[in-house]
Amino acid sequence: MSGKDDYYNRAKQQGYRARSAYKLKQLDETANLLNSGDTAIDLGAAPGGWLQVAAERVGSEGTVIGVDRQSIDSFETDATLELVRGDITEERTLELIREAVDADADEKPVDVVLSDMAPNMTGEYDLDHARSVHLARQAFAVAEELLATGGDFVVKVFDGRDLDDLEADIETEFEYVRQVRPDASRDASSELYLVAKNRLTAPVRSGDELSVEIVDMGAEGDGIARVEGFTVFVPDAEQGESVEIRIEDVKPNFAFAERVS
Repeated sequence: MSGKDDYYNRAKQQGYRARSAYKLKQLDETANLLNSGDTAIDLGAAPGGWLQVAAERVGSEGTVIGVDRQSIDSFETDATLELVRGDITEERTLELIREAVDADADEKPVDVVLSDMAPNMTGEYDLDHARSVHLARQAFAVAEELLATGGDFVVKVFDGRDLDDLEADIETEFEYVRQVRPDASRDASSELYLVAKNRLTAPVRSGDELSVEIVDMGAEGDGIARVEGFTVFVPDAEQGESVEIRIEDVKPNFAFAERVS
């Protein structure tokens, strides 16, 4: 029996609806995606293996929202479970997701967006790859709209020529992105997962150049500027100075800059 066949048998023995549950377990162990009390959206959730794992990880204080065109049977869980039936490419489905997570709240409410969506396979590799990228971009749009600052995004995609552009676009909105191939993926599969960590909602990005006023001093002696209320640390600057800076590194809640001479 191969290692990959073993995941199928383990899923049956441990009560998971699909062997793919172990992919999410391995992704979570690699990137610390799901924590107690989180709100998670699972796109392409049927038959529910990822939902089961997510519910276990977020626990009784957490919420998981499963979305799929197919019906998903509910299951016993301590977490709050919301099921949305619909096509992610349709506005009505997006409205249902917004309602499920209370998207009208003052702060963006979602901690992690997961997508294991895959297109209907044609057997024509370039076409299947292109369709997987299209679905990944649909999932990315959901993440852009609903993820809280510091939230995470995981999306399945088939390897191919459009992967680099997709990864680059996602990386502009997160602290970093990594390609991960879980052991539970089948040996012959071209699938991989883009794991994007720490959603950035800052008004600045690396490489931006701007003029700022140093309004405070940090504990380490760096000057502090505010850009639309966002904290930027500037070395070798004094309170009250107006300086030209270049943003060097952006974190979810602050950025580092260098003076431009």
